[in-house]
Amino acid sequence: MFVLPGLLLYGIVFLYPTFSGLLYSFTDWDGISATFHYVGAGNYATVLKSILFRKALLNNVKFMIVVALAQTGLALVLALLLVKKTRVRVFLRTLFFFPAILSNVSVGLIWSFVYDPSIGLIQAVVNRIGLGHSALNWIGNEHYAIYAVAAVQIWAHTGQMAIVFIAGLGGIPAELHEAAVIDGGSRWTVFRKVTWPLLAPSAAIVLAYTTIQSFKAFDLIFTMTDGGPNYATEILTTYIYHLAFSSYHFGEASAASVLFLSLVALITFLQFKALGAGRTSY
Repeated sequence: MFVLPGLLLYGIVFLYPTFSGLLYSFTDWDGISATFHYVGAGNYATVLKSILFRKALLNNVKFMIVVALAQTGLALVLALLLVKKTRVRVFLRTLFFFPAILSNVSVGLIWSFVYDPSIGLIQAVVNRIGLGHSALNWIGNEHYAIYAVAAVQIWAHTGQMAIVFIAGLGGIPAELHEAAVIDGGSRWTVFRKVTWPLLAPSAAIVLAYTTIQSFKAFDLIFTMTDGGPNYATEILTTYIYHLAFSSYHFGEASAASVLFLSLVALITFLQFKALGAGRTSY
């Protein structure tokens, strides 16, 4: 009985929409009509053959790789620095965590001005150092727009992921580090042989969360580029949104959503297996 209210809420806001989406993925529903027809796996075939879907998938993979590697690495470095007992560590932890409390829409709007080639902060710095002739439209160039947005994602969430690593570092007994140092281990050896293996659960959490963030960066990309220019920043979530609410192909959008969910689950599972998180516990 105690579990029932939570289970009911979970069923309404998660299970019902999930199974409804799975059902609609086999129909030609346009999102408006009261009736629809079953088309079998036709929507999945259409989506998989779509050039735009493959482009969105490629963009998403590039975005995920850049964000996952850079954000995880920077978060680990920050954690190793901020775990030390100093007078300013609480202030620095708060400072680096602060971007995470902002909504992605706010972050996107702020960085759209930062990247502005005319009045943006980056261009102001370029002008100040005498390179004003080399103005770049960071999010208006299809060759590096996806990386410019990835940099914003990294800026916004690195501090948040550092907190996870700090918690993991706090759970490692100091005696293990002391014993390794006494045995003559260098800092790198201690980190590689002692710290990193015991941080595997934290690293798995960070990588999984970062991967999910990368695939769900809809609000950030929608605010900054709306998938442009020339679909250079179109990812799976913006592709699904445009397919459903611009073209009214809700059946195909539902099929793309199922494929999207399956892909994220597969990548997350492989990450956990690669890090051995299933064999390591706190």
